[in-house]
Amino acid sequence: MANVVVVGAQWGDEGKGKIVDWLSERADVIARFQGGHNAGHTLVIDGKVYKLHALPSGVVRGGKLSVIGNGVVLDPWHLMNEIKTVREQGVDISPETLMIAENTPLILPIHGELDRAREEAASKGTKIGTTGRGIGPCYEDKVGRRAIRVADLADKATLEARVDRALQHHDPLRKGLGIEAVDRDGLVAQLKDIAKEILPFAAPVWKVLNEKRKSGKRILFEGAQGALLDIDFGTYPFVTSSNVIAGQAATGVGIGPNSIDFVLGIVKAYTTRVGEGPFPTELEDADGQRLGERGHEFGTTTGRKRRCGWFDAALLRQTCATSGVSGIALTKLDVLDGFETLKICVGYELDGERLDYLPFAADQQTRCTPIYEEIPGWSESTEGARSWADLPANAIKYVRRVEELIDCPVALVSTSPEREDTILVTDPFAD
Repeated sequence: MANVVVVGAQWGDEGKGKIVDWLSERADVIARFQGGHNAGHTLVIDGKVYKLHALPSGVVRGGKLSVIGNGVVLDPWHLMNEIKTVREQGVDISPETLMIAENTPLILPIHGELDRAREEAASKGTKIGTTGRGIGPCYEDKVGRRAIRVADLADKATLEARVDRALQHHDPLRKGLGIEAVDRDGLVAQLKDIAKEILPFAAPVWKVLNEKRKSGKRILFEGAQGALLDIDFGTYPFVTSSNVIAGQAATGVGIGPNSIDFVLGIVKAYTTRVGEGPFPTELEDADGQRLGERGHEFGTTTGRKRRCGWFDAALLRQTCATSGVSGIALTKLDVLDGFETLKICVGYELDGERLDYLPFAADQQTRCTPIYEEIPGWSESTEGARSWADLPANAIKYVRRVEELIDCPVALVSTSPEREDTILVTDPFAD
Protein backbone atom coordinates (compact mmCIF):
# COMPACT_ATOMS: atom_id res chain seq x y z
CA MET A 1 0.00 0.00 0.00
CA ALA A 2 1.27 3.50 -0.82
CA ASN A 3 2.46 5.87 1.93
CA VAL A 4 2.30 9.61 1.23
CA VAL A 5 4.20 12.62 2.58
CA VAL A 6 2.48 16.01 2.38
CA VAL A 7 4.69 19.10 2.53
CA GLY A 8 4.10 22.78 1.95
CA ALA A 9 6.29 23.79 -1.00
CA GLN A 10 6.23 27.56 -0.48
CA TRP A 11 6.36 29.65 2.74
CA GLY A 12 3.50 27.80 4.44
CA ASP A 13 -0.25 28.59 4.45
CA GLU A 14 -0.67 26.70 1.16
CA GLY A 15 -3.87 24.92 2.17
CA LYS A 16 -2.37 21.71 3.59
CA GLY A 17 -5.27 21.24 6.02
CA LYS A 18 -7.86 20.64 3.32
CA ILE A 19 -5.57 18.41 1.27
CA VAL A 20 -4.53 16.31 4.27
CA ASP A 21 -8.17 15.94 5.27
CA TRP A 22 -9.06 14.97 1.70
CA LEU A 23 -6.33 12.30 1.70
CA SER A 24 -6.90 11.14 5.26
CA GLU A 25 -10.25 9.61 4.35
CA ARG A 26 -8.31 6.78 2.67
CA ALA A 27 -5.37 6.68 5.08
CA ASP A 28 -5.22 4.42 8.12
CA VAL A 29 -2.68 6.51 10.02
CA ILE A 30 -1.97 10.27 9.92
CA ALA A 31 1.39 11.29 11.44
CA ARG A 32 2.73 14.78 12.19
CA PHE A 33 6.50 14.71 11.71
CA GLN A 34 7.81 18.22 12.52
CA GLY A 35 6.97 21.72 13.72
CA GLY A 36 4.97 22.97 16.65
CA HIS A 37 1.70 24.76 17.32
CA ASN A 38 2.93 27.87 15.53
CA ALA A 39 1.39 26.53 12.32
CA GLY A 40 -2.36 26.29 11.91
CA HIS A 41 -4.53 24.13 9.68
CA THR A 42 -8.12 25.07 8.93
CA LEU A 43 -10.50 22.27 7.91
CA VAL A 44 -14.04 22.75 6.62
CA ILE A 45 -16.11 19.55 6.87
CA ASP A 46 -19.84 19.56 6.19
CA GLY A 47 -19.87 23.26 6.91
CA LYS A 48 -18.15 22.86 10.28
CA VAL A 49 -14.80 24.65 10.72
CA TYR A 50 -11.97 23.05 12.70
CA LYS A 51 -8.81 25.02 13.50
CA LEU A 52 -5.94 22.73 14.44
CA HIS A 53 -2.44 23.68 15.55
CA ALA A 54 -0.92 20.77 17.47
CA LEU A 55 -3.22 17.92 16.49
CA PRO A 56 -2.74 16.08 13.18
CA SER A 57 -5.38 17.06 10.63
CA GLY A 58 -6.70 13.51 10.40
CA VAL A 59 -7.88 13.55 14.00
CA VAL A 60 -11.31 14.83 12.94
CA ARG A 61 -11.85 11.68 10.86
CA GLY A 62 -13.27 8.71 12.76
CA GLY A 63 -11.58 5.33 12.61
CA LYS A 64 -8.07 6.72 12.06
CA LEU A 65 -4.96 6.64 14.20
CA SER A 66 -3.37 10.08 14.60
CA VAL A 67 0.26 10.35 15.63
CA ILE A 68 2.46 13.17 16.93
CA GLY A 69 6.03 12.19 16.08
CA ASN A 70 9.35 12.89 17.76
CA GLY A 71 10.20 15.54 15.14
CA VAL A 72 7.45 17.73 16.62
CA VAL A 73 7.97 20.00 19.63
CA LEU A 74 4.87 19.83 21.79
CA ASP A 75 3.28 22.32 24.17
CA PRO A 76 1.35 19.91 26.43
CA TRP A 77 -0.91 22.59 27.89
CA HIS A 78 -1.88 23.86 24.44
CA LEU A 79 -2.47 20.30 23.27
CA MET A 80 -4.88 19.50 26.09
CA ASN A 81 -6.79 22.74 25.47
CA GLU A 82 -7.00 21.93 21.77
CA ILE A 83 -8.22 18.41 22.53
CA LYS A 84 -10.91 19.89 24.79
CA THR A 85 -12.03 22.29 22.04
CA VAL A 86 -12.19 19.58 19.38
CA ARG A 87 -14.01 17.20 21.69
CA GLU A 88 -16.62 19.91 22.25
CA GLN A 89 -17.11 19.90 18.46
CA GLY A 90 -18.05 16.23 18.64
CA VAL A 91 -14.70 14.60 17.80
CA ASP A 92 -13.66 11.52 19.79
CA ILE A 93 -10.03 11.73 20.96
CA SER A 94 -8.57 9.00 23.16
CA PRO A 95 -5.31 7.02 23.49
CA GLU A 96 -6.80 4.63 20.94
CA THR A 97 -7.08 7.40 18.33
CA LEU A 98 -4.10 9.62 19.27
CA MET A 99 -0.52 8.64 20.11
CA ILE A 100 2.41 10.86 21.10
CA ALA A 101 5.97 9.66 20.62
CA GLU A 102 7.68 9.08 23.95
CA ASN A 103 10.77 10.96 22.71
CA THR A 104 8.87 14.12 21.73
CA PRO A 105 10.42 17.28 23.28
CA LEU A 106 8.11 19.46 25.37
CA ILE A 107 7.66 23.20 24.95
CA LEU A 108 7.73 24.75 28.41
CA PRO A 109 6.45 28.17 29.51
CA ILE A 110 10.09 29.30 29.76
CA HIS A 111 10.53 28.67 26.02
CA GLY A 112 7.74 31.07 25.11
CA GLU A 113 9.05 33.69 27.50
CA LEU A 114 12.53 33.46 25.99
CA ASP A 115 11.15 33.52 22.44
CA ARG A 116 9.18 36.72 23.05
CA ALA A 117 11.98 38.45 24.99
CA ARG A 118 14.47 37.83 22.18
CA GLU A 119 12.11 39.14 19.54
CA GLU A 120 11.36 42.27 21.55
CA ALA A 121 15.09 42.87 22.07
CA ALA A 122 15.92 42.44 18.38
CA SER A 123 16.54 45.60 16.39
CA LYS A 124 14.56 46.46 13.29
CA GLY A 125 15.69 44.36 10.36
CA THR A 126 16.87 41.49 12.58
CA LYS A 127 13.48 40.32 13.84
CA ILE A 128 12.65 36.83 12.60
CA GLY A 129 8.88 37.21 12.84
CA THR A 130 8.50 34.37 15.33
CA THR A 131 5.04 33.66 16.74
CA GLY A 132 6.56 33.77 20.24
CA ARG A 133 5.26 30.32 21.16
CA GLY A 134 8.60 28.84 22.16
CA ILE A 135 9.16 26.56 19.20
CA GLY A 136 12.69 27.76 18.42
CA PRO A 137 14.01 27.67 22.01
CA CYS A 138 12.57 24.17 22.45
CA TYR A 139 14.39 22.91 19.36
CA GLU A 140 17.55 24.56 20.72
CA ASP A 141 17.16 22.59 23.94
CA LYS A 142 16.64 19.39 21.95
CA VAL A 143 19.87 19.87 20.01
CA GLY A 144 21.65 21.02 23.20
CA ARG A 145 20.64 17.73 24.89
CA ARG A 146 18.76 19.46 27.68
CA ALA A 147 15.16 19.03 26.48
CA ILE A 148 12.44 17.52 28.65
CA ARG A 149 10.68 14.80 26.67
CA VAL A 150 7.34 13.08 27.12
CA ALA A 151 8.95 9.96 28.62
CA ASP A 152 10.64 12.07 31.31
CA LEU A 153 7.25 12.92 32.82
CA ALA A 154 6.83 9.35 34.07
CA ASP A 155 9.64 9.47 36.64
CA LYS A 156 9.97 12.14 39.35
CA ALA A 157 13.75 11.89 39.76
CA THR A 158 14.40 11.99 36.02
CA LEU A 159 12.05 14.92 35.55
CA GLU A 160 13.66 17.01 38.29
CA ALA A 161 17.15 16.25 36.96
CA ARG A 162 16.09 17.31 33.46
CA VAL A 163 14.59 20.54 34.77
CA ASP A 164 17.78 21.35 36.69
CA ARG A 165 19.90 20.78 33.59
CA ALA A 166 17.65 22.99 31.50
CA LEU A 167 17.73 25.81 34.05
CA GLN A 168 21.54 25.81 34.13
CA HIS A 169 21.23 27.10 30.59
CA HIS A 170 18.08 29.22 30.81
CA ASP A 171 18.64 31.21 33.99
CA PRO A 172 21.82 32.96 32.74
CA LEU A 173 20.07 33.71 29.44
CA ARG A 174 17.10 35.20 31.23
CA LYS A 175 19.34 37.33 33.41
CA GLY A 176 20.99 38.78 30.32
CA LEU A 177 17.58 39.63 28.87
CA GLY A 178 16.31 41.15 32.08
CA ILE A 179 13.89 38.31 32.88
CA GLU A 180 13.60 37.02 36.44
CA ALA A 181 14.93 33.55 37.25
CA VAL A 182 12.65 30.56 36.73
CA ASP A 183 10.56 29.31 39.64
CA ARG A 184 12.08 25.83 39.58
CA ASP A 185 9.65 24.19 42.00
CA GLY A 186 6.69 25.83 40.29
CA LEU A 187 7.79 24.50 36.89
CA VAL A 188 8.26 20.99 38.27
CA ALA A 189 4.78 21.14 39.81
CA GLN A 190 3.28 22.24 36.50
CA LEU A 191 4.93 19.37 34.68
CA LYS A 192 3.85 16.79 37.26
CA ASP A 193 0.29 18.04 36.96
CA ILE A 194 0.15 17.93 33.13
CA ALA A 195 1.87 14.51 33.12
CA LYS A 196 -1.38 12.90 34.28
CA GLU A 197 -3.10 14.11 31.11
CA ILE A 198 -0.27 13.56 28.61
CA LEU A 199 1.18 10.18 29.60
CA PRO A 200 -1.89 8.12 28.63
CA PHE A 201 -1.22 9.15 25.01
CA ALA A 202 2.51 8.28 25.11
CA ALA A 203 3.64 5.35 22.94
CA PRO A 204 6.66 3.95 21.05
CA VAL A 205 5.50 5.56 17.83
CA TRP A 206 8.44 4.27 15.76
CA LYS A 207 7.43 0.68 16.65
CA VAL A 208 3.73 1.22 16.03
CA LEU A 209 4.28 2.83 12.62
CA ASN A 210 6.71 0.18 11.45
CA GLU A 211 4.21 -2.51 12.44
CA LYS A 212 1.43 -0.65 10.62
CA ARG A 213 3.58 -0.36 7.51
CA LYS A 214 4.45 -4.06 7.52
CA SER A 215 0.78 -4.99 7.85
CA GLY A 216 -0.06 -2.96 4.72
CA LYS A 217 -1.68 0.07 6.35
CA ARG A 218 -1.62 3.39 4.53
CA ILE A 219 0.32 6.12 6.34
CA LEU A 220 -0.08 9.82 5.62
CA PHE A 221 2.85 11.93 6.85
CA GLU A 222 1.86 15.52 7.58
CA GLY A 223 4.28 18.43 7.84
CA ALA A 224 3.78 22.00 9.00
CA GLN A 225 4.93 25.33 7.53
CA GLY A 226 6.59 25.21 4.09
CA ALA A 227 9.87 24.12 2.51
CA LEU A 228 11.03 27.72 2.07
CA LEU A 229 11.02 27.96 5.88
CA ASP A 230 13.27 24.91 6.24
CA ILE A 231 16.18 25.54 8.63
CA ASP A 232 18.69 24.40 5.98
CA PHE A 233 17.03 25.12 2.63
CA GLY A 234 14.82 28.09 3.47
CA THR A 235 15.48 31.83 3.35
CA TYR A 236 17.76 31.76 6.40
CA PRO A 237 17.63 33.25 9.01
CA PHE A 238 13.95 34.03 8.36
CA VAL A 239 13.00 30.39 8.75
CA THR A 240 11.48 27.98 11.24
CA SER A 241 13.62 25.93 13.63
CA SER A 242 13.19 22.50 12.06
CA ASN A 243 13.60 20.70 8.77
CA VAL A 244 10.39 20.99 6.78
CA ILE A 245 11.36 19.17 3.59
CA ALA A 246 10.03 15.67 2.92
CA GLY A 247 13.15 13.86 4.12
CA GLN A 248 12.24 14.88 7.67
CA ALA A 249 9.16 12.64 7.52
CA ALA A 250 11.35 9.57 8.08
CA THR A 251 13.41 10.88 11.01
CA GLY A 252 10.45 12.77 12.48
CA VAL A 253 8.56 9.58 13.30
CA GLY A 254 11.24 6.86 13.21
CA ILE A 255 10.48 5.11 9.97
CA GLY A 256 12.83 4.32 7.07
CA PRO A 257 12.95 6.51 3.92
CA ASN A 258 12.11 3.46 1.83
CA SER A 259 8.64 3.62 3.42
CA ILE A 260 7.80 6.80 1.46
CA ASP A 261 6.10 6.14 -1.87
CA PHE A 262 4.76 9.57 -2.92
CA VAL A 263 5.62 13.16 -1.95
CA LEU A 264 2.81 15.65 -2.50
CA GLY A 265 3.85 19.30 -2.50
CA ILE A 266 1.07 21.77 -1.63
CA VAL A 267 1.28 25.01 -3.63
CA LYS A 268 -0.90 28.09 -3.97
CA ALA A 269 -1.64 29.34 -7.49
CA TYR A 270 0.12 32.52 -6.34
CA THR A 271 2.62 33.15 -3.50
CA THR A 272 2.24 34.39 0.07
CA ARG A 273 4.48 34.88 3.06
CA VAL A 274 3.92 35.85 6.72
CA GLY A 275 6.53 37.80 8.64
CA GLU A 276 9.96 39.04 7.66
CA GLY A 277 12.35 37.82 4.99
CA PRO A 278 12.98 38.03 1.23
CA PHE A 279 10.04 37.69 -1.15
CA PRO A 280 11.09 38.35 -4.77
CA THR A 281 7.58 38.43 -6.31
CA GLU A 282 5.87 40.42 -3.55
CA LEU A 283 3.27 42.89 -4.79
CA GLU A 284 2.67 46.10 -2.87
CA ASP A 285 0.06 47.38 -5.28
CA ALA A 286 -3.60 46.88 -6.13
CA ASP A 287 -2.95 43.38 -7.52
CA GLY A 288 -1.31 42.32 -4.26
CA GLN A 289 -4.19 43.74 -2.25
CA ARG A 290 -6.68 41.99 -4.51
CA LEU A 291 -4.95 38.62 -4.02
CA GLY A 292 -4.98 39.11 -0.26
CA GLU A 293 -8.65 40.07 -0.12
CA ARG A 294 -9.88 37.33 -2.46
CA GLY A 295 -7.69 34.71 -0.78
CA HIS A 296 -8.57 35.81 2.79
CA GLU A 297 -4.86 35.94 3.51
CA PHE A 298 -4.62 36.09 7.28
CA GLY A 299 -2.66 33.58 9.37
CA THR A 300 -4.69 30.82 11.08
CA THR A 301 -2.47 30.99 14.17
CA THR A 302 -1.52 34.66 14.45
CA GLY A 303 -4.14 36.49 12.39
CA ARG A 304 -1.29 38.39 10.76
CA LYS A 305 -1.87 39.70 7.26
CA ARG A 306 0.05 37.70 4.68
CA ARG A 307 2.23 39.33 2.05
CA CYS A 308 1.07 38.40 -1.46
CA GLY A 309 2.76 38.09 -4.82
CA TRP A 310 2.80 36.38 -8.18
CA PHE A 311 3.54 32.68 -8.57
CA ASP A 312 7.28 31.97 -8.28
CA ALA A 313 8.11 28.99 -10.49
CA ALA A 314 11.84 29.34 -9.92
CA LEU A 315 11.50 28.95 -6.16
CA LEU A 316 9.03 26.11 -6.50
CA ARG A 317 11.36 24.27 -8.85
CA GLN A 318 13.91 24.37 -6.01
CA THR A 319 11.58 23.01 -3.36
CA CYS A 320 10.33 20.26 -5.66
CA ALA A 321 13.96 19.17 -6.01
CA THR A 322 14.93 19.37 -2.31
CA SER A 323 11.80 17.48 -1.22
CA GLY A 324 11.72 15.04 -4.13
CA VAL A 325 8.14 16.07 -4.92
CA SER A 326 6.26 13.48 -6.98
CA GLY A 327 3.36 15.79 -7.79
CA ILE A 328 1.85 19.08 -6.59
CA ALA A 329 -1.55 20.03 -5.29
CA LEU A 330 -2.35 23.46 -6.74
CA THR A 331 -4.68 25.31 -4.36
CA LYS A 332 -6.71 28.52 -4.52
CA LEU A 333 -6.87 28.60 -8.31
CA ASP A 334 -10.19 30.42 -7.95
CA VAL A 335 -8.45 33.42 -6.34
CA LEU A 336 -6.99 34.24 -9.77
CA ASP A 337 -10.46 34.54 -11.39
CA GLY A 338 -10.96 37.89 -13.09
CA PHE A 339 -7.32 38.89 -13.62
CA GLU A 340 -6.86 40.03 -17.21
CA THR A 341 -3.17 39.12 -17.15
CA LEU A 342 -1.20 36.90 -14.80
CA LYS A 343 2.54 36.82 -14.20
CA ILE A 344 4.80 33.89 -13.37
CA CYS A 345 8.37 34.33 -12.13
CA VAL A 346 10.68 32.14 -14.24
CA GLY A 347 14.01 33.27 -12.79
CA TYR A 348 15.91 36.22 -11.33
CA GLU A 349 18.33 38.90 -12.38
CA LEU A 350 21.26 39.49 -10.05
CA ASP A 351 23.89 42.10 -10.89
CA GLY A 352 23.21 41.69 -14.61
CA GLU A 353 23.29 37.89 -14.50
CA ARG A 354 20.26 35.65 -15.01
CA LEU A 355 19.70 32.92 -12.40
CA ASP A 356 17.21 30.04 -12.44
CA TYR A 357 17.38 29.63 -8.64
CA LEU A 358 17.44 31.81 -5.51
CA PRO A 359 20.95 31.85 -3.97
CA PHE A 360 21.47 31.24 -0.24
CA ALA A 361 23.46 34.44 0.48
CA ALA A 362 21.11 36.88 2.22
CA ASP A 363 22.50 39.98 0.50
CA GLN A 364 22.07 38.34 -2.91
CA GLN A 365 18.50 37.30 -2.12
CA THR A 366 17.53 40.89 -1.41
CA ARG A 367 19.08 42.07 -4.70
CA CYS A 368 17.40 39.45 -6.88
CA THR A 369 14.67 40.89 -9.09
CA PRO A 370 12.10 38.57 -10.68
CA ILE A 371 11.99 37.83 -14.38
CA TYR A 372 8.36 37.46 -15.37
CA GLU A 373 6.49 35.63 -18.06
CA GLU A 374 2.99 36.98 -18.74
CA ILE A 375 0.07 34.68 -19.42
CA PRO A 376 -3.57 35.58 -20.23
CA GLY A 377 -6.02 35.37 -17.35
CA TRP A 378 -9.69 34.39 -17.43
CA SER A 379 -12.95 36.12 -16.58
CA GLU A 380 -15.00 32.99 -15.86
CA SER A 381 -15.36 31.55 -12.35
CA THR A 382 -13.36 28.47 -11.37
CA GLU A 383 -14.75 28.32 -7.84
CA GLY A 384 -16.10 24.88 -7.02
CA ALA A 385 -14.79 23.24 -10.21
CA ARG A 386 -14.45 19.48 -9.86
CA SER A 387 -13.26 18.46 -13.33
CA TRP A 388 -11.12 19.85 -16.16
CA ALA A 389 -14.33 20.39 -18.12
CA ASP A 390 -15.40 22.92 -15.48
CA LEU A 391 -12.32 25.09 -16.00
CA PRO A 392 -11.89 27.90 -18.56
CA ALA A 393 -9.34 27.18 -21.28
CA ASN A 394 -6.95 29.85 -19.98
CA ALA A 395 -7.07 28.38 -16.48
CA ILE A 396 -6.03 25.02 -17.88
CA LYS A 397 -3.23 26.71 -19.83
CA TYR A 398 -2.05 28.36 -16.62
CA VAL A 399 -1.90 25.02 -14.79
CA ARG A 400 -0.08 23.35 -17.68
CA ARG A 401 2.46 26.17 -17.88
CA VAL A 402 3.11 25.86 -14.14
CA GLU A 403 3.85 22.15 -14.65
CA GLU A 404 6.34 22.92 -17.42
CA LEU A 405 8.16 25.61 -15.46
CA ILE A 406 8.55 23.66 -12.22
CA ASP A 407 9.34 20.37 -13.98
CA CYS A 408 6.79 18.54 -11.84
CA PRO A 409 3.26 17.33 -12.64
CA VAL A 410 0.08 18.63 -11.05
CA ALA A 411 -1.55 15.79 -9.10
CA LEU A 412 -4.67 17.69 -8.08
CA VAL A 413 -6.23 21.15 -8.20
CA SER A 414 -8.25 22.74 -5.39
CA THR A 415 -10.89 25.34 -6.26
CA SER A 416 -12.41 26.18 -2.86
CA PRO A 417 -11.99 25.36 0.85
CA GLU A 418 -14.57 22.57 0.52
CA ARG A 419 -12.87 19.18 0.26
CA GLU A 420 -15.16 18.01 -2.57
CA ASP A 421 -14.12 20.93 -4.78
CA THR A 422 -11.02 19.13 -6.00
CA ILE A 423 -9.88 17.99 -9.43
CA LEU A 424 -7.94 14.73 -9.12
CA VAL A 425 -5.31 14.07 -11.77
CA THR A 426 -3.08 11.52 -10.02
CA ASP A 427 -4.06 9.58 -6.90
CA PRO A 428 -1.12 9.80 -4.44
CA PHE A 429 -2.36 6.66 -2.71
CA ALA A 430 -2.47 4.58 -5.90
CA ASP A 431 -0.32 1.44 -5.58
